[in-house]
Amino acid sequence: MMILPRMVEVRQRIEAPRLEDYTSAIRRELRSKGIQDKIRPGSRIAITAGSRGIAHYPEILATVVEEVRGAGGEPFLIPAMGSHGGATPEGQLRVLRSLGITPEAVGAPIMASMEVDMVGRLDDGTPVYVDRMALRADGIIVVGRVKPHTDFKGRIESGLMKMMAIGLGKQKGAETIHGRGPEGYHRLIPEAARMIMGRAPVVLGLAIVENARHEIAIVKALEPHEIEAEEERLLVKAKELMARLPFKEIDVLIVDEIGKNISGTGMDTNVVGRFWLPGEAEPRAPRIRRIVVLDLSEETHGNAIGIGLADFTTQRAFSKIDYHETFVNSLTAGSPETARIPIHLPSDREAIAMALRTCWLADTRDARVVRIRNTLELERFWISVSLLETVKTDRELSSRIEVLSEPREMQFDILGNLAR
Repeated sequence: MMILPRMVEVRQRIEAPRLEDYTSAIRRELRSKGIQDKIRPGSRIAITAGSRGIAHYPEILATVVEEVRGAGGEPFLIPAMGSHGGATPEGQLRVLRSLGITPEAVGAPIMASMEVDMVGRLDDGTPVYVDRMALRADGIIVVGRVKPHTDFKGRIESGLMKMMAIGLGKQKGAETIHGRGPEGYHRLIPEAARMIMGRAPVVLGLAIVENARHEIAIVKALEPHEIEAEEERLLVKAKELMARLPFKEIDVLIVDEIGKNISGTGMDTNVVGRFWLPGEAEPRAPRIRRIVVLDLSEETHGNAIGIGLADFTTQRAFSKIDYHETFVNSLTAGSPETARIPIHLPSDREAIAMALRTCWLADTRDARVVRIRNTLELERFWISVSLLETVKTDRELSSRIEVLSEPREMQFDILGNLAR
């Protein structure tokens, strides 16, 4: 039987500034941009709600709802998540419920529809779509997180502009932009968002930036003419605050779970360094020879997008895949690679052993192995003894990484699954 490397638990020291009173900060930001003057009494205001697990998301939206209502408006939420939730209104409402976003939690109704209207065409003829109910509202407030995108690198990645171009565009908008590949990401997202801000009743944006602990670090209210330039600056800050794996070379990365609640691609490509688009890369990501995914998160509801970026998975994860959810998401995004099913083995032990075997190592006990819960939680994780030696001999690493346990064998239950 193959001998697996011994592992130690470690804690990575990370910079994580956060807003203690984020609701007061949101109120100050919205009022500083004159929300009271932008909303007429009785006007219907659509507030966007996406599919990502933003920290305190229901509370953020409830605060915006209260501010709109305090200004005399009649707020309602609309799902702004492209094709997520199987590209159905019911599916998108289910995604929001899984994030704790319900009419009761936010204090406003949620109006879900996949119907869109075309607001115009870009210079090359590309149509731009917007949720019909949002267009018929008296105003739109775009609420979203600014973060590094998991598919591409640019000055504008994931944030308010993407939420307008793809999220508010529903499946039609998402499919149109994703269908153009890299050009859609790099050129069409900002161009479409500019058109939407010019032709739809967007009154404000609220940008959220999180720290490495998935806590709120920055909130910024923006008028439409400020969104593009400020989002570019906030993206730089978001990249600085992002948690990363601290090693340059890893033989096997074990990921306990992937899911849409964790990343748009199930596992953050900025962390694992695997991008499905040719030419896109994150230079600060490690080089990883094999990735093993053990399970899907409960919150992903069977959407296994991103599993195609792994080399091995388990029968447990395979059995949970909702193919409709996964295929709709990956095909709308134009990324069939992310939905490919890797070799799936009966247990965690067998999947990990096969990953090690295919690394062509002289002695698997010396393998450089990292085990993480998911790509959001990178403060505490497990590393093999060979990487522990690297930590001990590297002054910069030893100042950042605290060892929490003695080396020990990987612990499996009777079915061969790793102890959690």
